[in-house]
Amino acid sequence: MTQHPLYSWQEEAWQQIQAIGQRLPHAFLLHGPQGIGKTVFAEHLAQSLLCESPGQGGHACRQCGSCGWFSQYSHPDYRRVRPELLDEEDAPVGDEAETSSKTSKASKAPSKEIVINQIRALSDFMNISTHRSGRRIIVLYPAEALNVPAANALLKSLEEPNANTVFILVSNSIDRLLPTILSRCHKFGLGLPDAGVALEWLHAQGIKDADVWLAQQGGAPLAAFEMAHSDLRADLDEFIRFLSKPGTELSLKTADKMQKMEMPVVVGWLQRWLYDIFSYKQSGRIRYHPRYGRELKALSMQVDESALQQFIKNCNERQAIASHPLSAKLFLEDMLLEYSALFD
Repeated sequence: MTQHPLYSWQEEAWQQIQAIGQRLPHAFLLHGPQGIGKTVFAEHLAQSLLCESPGQGGHACRQCGSCGWFSQYSHPDYRRVRPELLDEEDAPVGDEAETSSKTSKASKAPSKEIVINQIRALSDFMNISTHRSGRRIIVLYPAEALNVPAANALLKSLEEPNANTVFILVSNSIDRLLPTILSRCHKFGLGLPDAGVALEWLHAQGIKDADVWLAQQGGAPLAAFEMAHSDLRADLDEFIRFLSKPGTELSLKTADKMQKMEMPVVVGWLQRWLYDIFSYKQSGRIRYHPRYGRELKALSMQVDESALQQFIKNCNERQAIASHPLSAKLFLEDMLLEYSALFD
């Protein structure tokens, strides 16, 4: 039997999808935390829906002509829509120009958004006959990368779906999607695996300190795997050392050192640290940084709870604009000085 690519923690969710049978909705929205394998699940679902002879459990056979096309990203009834930046980072074998409209000049930085031209390019695809009178599948991720014009254009397709067309949207943050898009999709949650299952998988991948990385990534095993191999490990360690012993001078030095990093990543690190301070203050529990229990305890005793809550709210607002700060250094300085001021 051909092995499928799903992770062990996705088996139950796969069975639930299969139980729907032929009553497929015209649009799925797979949602859940980042780093649990949602895109793997979505693309395997797409391949299985197009497969000419699905095997046991509804999995794609990975041997028929349809599966061959799919594996080469050349299936005539399949389109994948994602930000141009992801195509740059993870370019498949062959030319994938048909999956997204790349109108940017080569000198222009690849977009982090899904733009309206990519959605408009789907119109011709949806209005021609399918290759073998079967389904046509569109996988789109992450759905929160849709900019406003693209989201509105997609909404029209979801409101008036073409026959035999199935959309599979994937989202890490459904609260960032238009309510009108949410209302037109069959929402299907993919949750974090049990900690024991996640640790077993990480150990099988040869990850040292798997429990530390899994906690730091909130229980998401793929995110833990990526971070354990990341060049950012040293930056994260240095950042946490600052967070453990905040101060004005160190705030400025840290901002200067980290100004070339991606701001959403840095803000995310701070948000997790703040969560642990607040959680320890409320219940004595630590989720993300169990190795830093002593430091988190000391900080939780120093900080005023209402001031902490306000800063957490401010960081949430900063995260919304972190991808496009006017000045990364000033953005960081402002945030880290405000953090340090909590403990003066």
